[in-house]
Amino acid sequence: MKAMLFAAGLGTRLKPFTDQHPKALAQVNGRTLLEHNIKYLQRYGIEDVIINVHHFAEQVEQVLKDNDGFGSWITISDERDRVLETGGGLLKAAPYFEEEESFVVMNVDVLTNLDLGKMIGFHKESEAFATLAVMQRDSSRQLLFDEHMLLCGWANNKTGEQKISREVVAMRPFAFSGVQVLTHKVLDMPFTGKFSLIDLYLHFAKTELVKGYDHSGNVFIDVGKPESLEQAAYLFE
Repeated sequence: MKAMLFAAGLGTRLKPFTDQHPKALAQVNGRTLLEHNIKYLQRYGIEDVIINVHHFAEQVEQVLKDNDGFGSWITISDERDRVLETGGGLLKAAPYFEEEESFVVMNVDVLTNLDLGKMIGFHKESEAFATLAVMQRDSSRQLLFDEHMLLCGWANNKTGEQKISREVVAMRPFAFSGVQVLTHKVLDMPFTGKFSLIDLYLHFAKTELVKGYDHSGNVFIDVGKPESLEQAAYLFE
């Protein structure tokens, strides 16, 4: 199985570090987020990884070169000319997954002890179109699911904005963990250019099985702010 790490973002919440470096090279206990997540994927037998780059792309490439990809086969998806967000980034990398029945996609700035092997097994057993790791935790933006954990919509709790794919009697809110297992059919996208994977999932949720995988209780940190880096140092080696 192959995977993609999203590492192209500007990382504005991690300023001033990201004024001179990409967020992927922020460190937790002396190891970059990039290394942490490459090693995380390796624990589940995933050693073939594509990484998109934009912000200080050459620094990411140099660290990978200096460390021999941290033991994995690494391919770079170059977004130097234009950052494409998550959906556009995956679309650009689509040829990399042509022969894959399913694959993993995750953000480089999350750390978790989620059992990815179990999530992959759940994805295959349920024959889902896409499986999204979610948790019951505080978040300004949440995904909405029905009683069967099928995606119904998205909500911004700060602005009150909602995007609804399917109307159901009751919708349960969960925070997205930035980890997903996808089938190759996801790559047949109706969008082009710069767009979000969330918008893509909301589109497909109208006709396909886009499922939530609840891993509430696991350790999870969105390492997007300096204080979360400090917190992560207590939880991850």
